[in-house]
Amino acid sequence: MKNSTKLFVLDTNVLLHDHECLFKFQENDIIIPIVVLEELDHFKRGNDLINFHAREFTRVLDELSGEEMFEGGVPLGEGLGKLFVETGKPFGKELQNSFPEQIPDHRILAIAQYLRDKNTERQVVLVTKDINLRVKAKSLGLTAQDYKNDKVANLDTIRKQVPIVEGADKSMIASLYDHPEGIPVEDFSLNFEPIAHQYFVLRNGSSSVLAHFDPFKNVIDRIVKTAAYGIEPRNAEQAFAIDALLRPEIQLVALTGKAGTGKTLLALAAAIHQRKSFLQIFLARPIVALSNKDIGFLPGDAKEKINPYMQPLFDNLSVIKHKFSQQSADFKRIEEMLKSEKLLIEPLAYIRGRSLSRVFFIIDEAQNLTPHEVKTIITRAGEGTKIIFTGDIQQIDSPYLDSVSNGLSYLAEKMRGQDIFAHINLIKGERSYLAELASDLL
Repeated sequence: MKNSTKLFVLDTNVLLHDHECLFKFQENDIIIPIVVLEELDHFKRGNDLINFHAREFTRVLDELSGEEMFEGGVPLGEGLGKLFVETGKPFGKELQNSFPEQIPDHRILAIAQYLRDKNTERQVVLVTKDINLRVKAKSLGLTAQDYKNDKVANLDTIRKQVPIVEGADKSMIASLYDHPEGIPVEDFSLNFEPIAHQYFVLRNGSSSVLAHFDPFKNVIDRIVKTAAYGIEPRNAEQAFAIDALLRPEIQLVALTGKAGTGKTLLALAAAIHQRKSFLQIFLARPIVALSNKDIGFLPGDAKEKINPYMQPLFDNLSVIKHKFSQQSADFKRIEEMLKSEKLLIEPLAYIRGRSLSRVFFIIDEAQNLTPHEVKTIITRAGEGTKIIFTGDIQQIDSPYLDSVSNGLSYLAEKMRGQDIFAHINLIKGERSYLAELASDLL
């Protein structure tokens, strides 16, 4: 008789992606190959987010530990299956012929193959975020899939541009100019149901207005193009982004878009513009090693090793500074903020453990974070903190993330419609015609 529950064999990258993954497989049983625990040991030391995941999973495993883990399995909880640790298994003939090297990936395949042959009444599934390993598994007739628990269901809501309502009532457009406090949403005839902090354009011929739905007042209000510390919005999308960044009631902002759309520049300018409202400004980005190598191979001390990763952030700061003369108070103020650490630019790992009360926190290149890492950052926010995530979901450097599984996409989907959240997808590049052309064609 066929058993309806499955056996899921987990790769190391799944545990590092989500250290709570053991509790995401419902009534099915979970197998952790012993080689995975060996690999996990290599990641436990360090201050990066991946090291944190390794340590947290080890703690979870320690709480479940017992001799039963190697024999009858350890129950994971009500409505859940059991956890097993499977020791090394000999390579089958087919595996030996195709992948004879005794590397961790192939040892995992050997265990998955052994379990499939042993448990003919149950489906055995290898779960890994490594595309190459999934291909190898399928070449051996093994079932393999990505870890899908935190994948985004529909990317269209994230990638779509700001709505433009054509043929809007001219009198309503005029009314928004006459009533800065806004107009009740029920007085509008829109072809869509606005969600919290949705931005859109109302247009009728030569008449138009930039608009926003305020969920607290339940009104549609007009957006006025506002500069942020010398940075003027160059299009409607940037005007919307600055508005979201400056609105105190919006505590969480996601800015997505390709390179050159101004995401990081606008966020940094808005932060400095509101410097008096916050104790500190943090600007951070995750470090993704080049060619899957640790940054330790780079020459120099710790500061010299990370400088190449941080330089784009300093470049954006330089753009803002040079909006002013070197003798001006605005220029000198930025220098003073850097010296006093009122403005701090550091790798994301260095921010761990800091207090996040009354902080304007910008996380750049957030598409390289996992959903769990994004959650960890947000849940540490104290009173008076505003968090901004920026990134391009089409430019992911991590080998185990894609456009539907990265933390930025996950955030934009899960927080959509919340009254303290705004998401603006910037489409139009403003860096230069050359940069825009390259982004579109290459």
